Amino acid sequence: MKNRTSKIVFAFLILFGINSYAQKKSFDVKRNEVYIDSMMTNALEKGFFPGAEVIVGSKDAVFISKNYGFQDYSKKQPVKNDDVYDLASMSKVLGATIVTMRLVGEDKMKLTNQVGDVVPFFKNTPIADLTLFELLTHTSGLKASITFYQDMLSTPDGSPLLSDKKSAEYPELFDTMYVNKNIVYDANYLSFTPKENWIQVYKNMWMNPDFYKKVYEQIANAKVNQRGKYVYSDLNLLLVKEMIEAKTGKKLDQLANEIYKELGISKIGYNPLKWTSIDNVMPTELDNFFRKDTIRGYVHDEAAAIFGGVSGNAGLFANAQSISVICQMLLNEGKFQGKQILKAKVVKEFTQSPLTKGGIYRGLGFDKRKPDEFFKADDFGHTGFTGTFFFMNPDNNRFLIVLTNRVNPTRTNRLMYKDDFMAKIWKQINK
Repeated sequence: MKNRTSKIVFAFLILFGINSYAQKKSFDVKRNEVYIDSMMTNALEKGFFPGAEVIVGSKDAVFISKNYGFQDYSKKQPVKNDDVYDLASMSKVLGATIVTMRLVGEDKMKLTNQVGDVVPFFKNTPIADLTLFELLTHTSGLKASITFYQDMLSTPDGSPLLSDKKSAEYPELFDTMYVNKNIVYDANYLSFTPKENWIQVYKNMWMNPDFYKKVYEQIANAKVNQRGKYVYSDLNLLLVKEMIEAKTGKKLDQLANEIYKELGISKIGYNPLKWTSIDNVMPTELDNFFRKDTIRGYVHDEAAAIFGGVSGNAGLFANAQSISVICQMLLNEGKFQGKQILKAKVVKEFTQSPLTKGGIYRGLGFDKRKPDEFFKADDFGHTGFTGTFFFMNPDNNRFLIVLTNRVNPTRTNRLMYKDDFMAKIWKQINK
């Protein structure tokens, strides 16, 4: 019996190796590598971003894995494999959505679950009847975002926090606006020294958890009367996190880490300074407004920051290798190295477009695009504000991951978006 089992395992390994070899052979590695090298060299020369990591692969193999550039424009530290990037909105799928998929597959959550039935705070609010399905497809009617953190900032004379013109009173640039030099932090909610039970939102900043009541009240009244229409909103995934945690009694990061552990990946997670060194974290923006520092090791997104770095809309950090394992698992219908991580039927349900008849090209959590010269109907993935991208094509079992820190030193750098940069690489590898 033992001998027979060994033969079966050996035969499987042979077939797996032949399959991987065949896939790699059908993918012109040299031609695609030359193309990507050219795109990256051009991007670095033009200042699209300081550095990047790229992985191209299939459900069974990695074809290309390369680093480009430096951690920042000082060019002191070349990008390396262990470097992790702030994934921004890629967290929506690689964190909250994947956890939801696990819970749906285990019948612990249903897409018909309503916010008010699951999270007591929202029971008698205007958003009580919003469903998990509406949140994941961004058809809830909630506005795109709310700058919660600005409610903890003020000026002594009541003048605006930001101005569209530079002056002696507004000297520093933040995005496309200039910051009032006399900003005051509300001591009732923010402290620059640790306080018991307060939430750390940056290396030298702690927030009173009482502020969350104000956050939830604003979300509860954020409907814009467009329910059923597509409006991409961070608020949707903030609510998904609340539903997950209320249903399970566990925190989002704990649930996500359980899945990552099963996949054998360690360079992915929230609050990276808890599991890697700051030297391995790509710096993001020079924040002249809220944190008055170049953000490194802490989440760039302000909403995720006030949730202690663990949020449904943002907060994950990872290298491309860890994400590549998740891509392979999804392309293998939820299976990785013989383990069924997610139910196959759930992967299929979440990565298809259930609302295309209404002109909405969106999966459950996952980004999808209206078919064009770059994207096919079955493609799925997500992008991130910090300059991150990953997409999968289940028809030819290809995936592409491009991680950059284009917001370093400022989010005003949007050069990569003017050139269809990511889409062009995606199109190339799918030829």
